[in-house]
Amino acid sequence: MKDYYKILGVAREASETDIKQAYRKMAHRYHPDKPGGDTQKFKEVNEAYQVLSNKEKRQQYDQFGTAEPFGFGSGASGSPFGGFGFDFEGGVMPDVEDLFDMFFGGAARGGKRRAYRQGSDLQYTVTVDLEEVLAGTKKTIVFPAQMACGPCAGLGYDEKAGMASCAKCGGRGEIKESRQTFFGSFTQVKECRECRGAGETPNKPCGKCGGTGRMKGERKVTVEILPGVADGQIIRVAGAGEAGERGAGTGDLYVKVTVKPHERFRRQGNDLLATVRLSVIDLLLGTEITVKSIAGKPVKIVIPAGFNLREAVTVPGEGMPVFGSWGRGNMIVAFNVVMPKKLSKHAQELLEKLKGEIE
Repeated sequence: MKDYYKILGVAREASETDIKQAYRKMAHRYHPDKPGGDTQKFKEVNEAYQVLSNKEKRQQYDQFGTAEPFGFGSGASGSPFGGFGFDFEGGVMPDVEDLFDMFFGGAARGGKRRAYRQGSDLQYTVTVDLEEVLAGTKKTIVFPAQMACGPCAGLGYDEKAGMASCAKCGGRGEIKESRQTFFGSFTQVKECRECRGAGETPNKPCGKCGGTGRMKGERKVTVEILPGVADGQIIRVAGAGEAGERGAGTGDLYVKVTVKPHERFRRQGNDLLATVRLSVIDLLLGTEITVKSIAGKPVKIVIPAGFNLREAVTVPGEGMPVFGSWGRGNMIVAFNVVMPKKLSKHAQELLEKLKGEIE
């Protein structure tokens, strides 16, 4: 939509004199015969002035955003909303709320609409340890949920008794509602509240669930957790959420996996980080240590004499599985030197001697 006020450079409350002065200035600036003129801009300026200088056109433009009459030929009444299933008296346009409800929330003409509510999705959190992530595991969870009613199999009524045409809407699933608005009388097609758009009502509603087709209960679900799953990862279990009304679709269950912290390892992607304590003597003379992997496998690591503590030792293939694929990450071992709290006199003498030899 063109903003005529912006084109002329005036405020919406501008007077007729202000509009006329602005038009003369802009027309002089963009006239095609002048140096630097702009034919397209000149046309826009003239179009804006033709609307804003006319009292009736300006009023219509301010109210509806256009100066064109509402006669697009879309329907028999000449209304711009003709053909969309609205009934107008006197060509009166409905308010915005009614239009929105018709387009997005009302029932369509000429057909039944089944509007039973689908079951809600649910979320549940399961906690696993790192060893379970390594091998994969299964967790059985039990939680409260809306379940399909057993006696009526989730239908909400006795299937043998059958259904009858809705008396309120005559089986159409929709009704017409007329209301008086500020603009006039407006008739709108809406979903029938009695049958909720189905066009039918049960002859014998289920007494157990009150006709909803569902009731409170407990759902038991076994969730498979694959090897290598990440902390915080969401697993979707289709159809394991709450039951819908009268046989409508069941929601899904979303299981969030939480991995407990490990006492020896810290996970970094598919790698496992571990810290091992070394004595000063082992660091100076070199040694061989054994570290258990996450799977409990003993892994031998050789520490050469004079080893640089800023380096870490990488053990390939002893980390976590790659989720949904092959292979495993690495085990990365860092070291922490342990200093003795007390030294004997003999040990002090040896260290002094060693110090002298190093220097």
